[in-house]
Amino acid sequence: MSLGRRDGEKQQELWIPTHRIARPAGHPFYRALNRQLRKAGFDRFVEELCRPYYADGVGRPSIPPGIYFRMLMVGYFEGIDSQRGIAWRCADSLAIREFLGVGLTESTPDHSSLTRIRQRLPLEVHRDVFRFVLRLVRREDLLSGSTLGVDATTLEANAAMKSIVRKDSGEDWSEYVKGLMAQEGLPAGREEGPEEPTDQDMRNFDRRRAGKKVSNRDWQSPSDPDARITKMKDGRTHLAYKAVHAVDLQSEVIVSAQVEPADRGDADGLPGHLDRAEDNLFEADAEPEVKEVVADKGYHKAQVLAACAVWQRRTYIPERKAAGRRRWKGKPPGWQEALYGNRRRTRSARGRGLQKRRSEVLERSFAHLCETGGARRTWLRGLVPINKRYLIQAAAYNLSVLMRNVFGHGKPRTLQGLKEALLRLLSLGLWLLEWLAGPAKLTRAPSAAPSVATTARIIPASQAR
Repeated sequence: MSLGRRDGEKQQELWIPTHRIARPAGHPFYRALNRQLRKAGFDRFVEELCRPYYADGVGRPSIPPGIYFRMLMVGYFEGIDSQRGIAWRCADSLAIREFLGVGLTESTPDHSSLTRIRQRLPLEVHRDVFRFVLRLVRREDLLSGSTLGVDATTLEANAAMKSIVRKDSGEDWSEYVKGLMAQEGLPAGREEGPEEPTDQDMRNFDRRRAGKKVSNRDWQSPSDPDARITKMKDGRTHLAYKAVHAVDLQSEVIVSAQVEPADRGDADGLPGHLDRAEDNLFEADAEPEVKEVVADKGYHKAQVLAACAVWQRRTYIPERKAAGRRRWKGKPPGWQEALYGNRRRTRSARGRGLQKRRSEVLERSFAHLCETGGARRTWLRGLVPINKRYLIQAAAYNLSVLMRNVFGHGKPRTLQGLKEALLRLLSLGLWLLEWLAGPAKLTRAPSAAPSVATTARIIPASQAR
């Protein structure tokens, strides 16, 4: 066989019959997912759902809504956070083209088309799609809903701290600091000349002044007013949002997902999240009654515990360390009984087990959705657009739970990680056999044999049980 050479100047044919175009084998995960969606009538459902928001028989046909929602799901499955990245990936991959239902001679939607469709469809349509996926999970007997875990995480907003302005005057940081320097008689306010303060002078003054504080009460972002100043998990202060998950602790399915302002208290929003979860369970034909609620210390509040007790919801929420004894004089009736009952349940063996399960399942949902699913950094602005995108990403996460139980793998990349993990485990097994056969001849472990920690990183957390 002779050596083939690539001719960079070769002229391609102008017309090519479609039957001569090379077709890929397709991705087994996306094909299996399409079979599940086709079996449930996903495309017909979303077309009827979106019909009132389009003109009837007037103008050029739009992009099918099923393609729009599938492209947002691709962002989760491929770990892409931006719409431009999603559009490029869908145009580049023939396997994803097959998943979308776009022919080889057709163009995939670009990022601006995703924006127009998102602006056209209201938030309620995206919530109905999320509930449709919950019904799919329910049909496979993977949804219980009686015991829910609730937790929140921060999402980095598409706005910079250096761009914030005062709510009362509209001044930015430099103008505000110059005004403070002028009030103290320091050289400031002159447009030119040697007495004009430099950026370093203003930073030094701002660092030394008393009562320095940047609060959401006084400052906001002009480009994203819904974003709030908050401390991220890595210690940085940034403009951010807060995503709250209510997860079924038995099946790991997200029952409710909501993005809200980052400065909203955890405990204050707990009753609303539980009511929203019950509505979603009712729409999914599941048991709509939430019987047990598990959360961390941030959700401990006597008023909230009493509200849950009224609705006969057993809470397992550890309390913060308080200085001295609690005083119940003048408090509404029922608060004391609800707090002591929650304390007794939390310290029981079942309460400790549920807390361990909550920390495992909730953190896993945030890891899949935010870290590897592309939702930690949002490129949209405003609560409504971000909630639209986040709901479909949460629906894709629930589809991954469904696919993991039906197909064996929850994401397309899991197949690659499984192959590498099996090879490493096989190498480790051969090394152990060699060690048992002749320990004296074995000088050192082979480099291919992985450690226990390495193997745990390769195998997905949902399968390493």
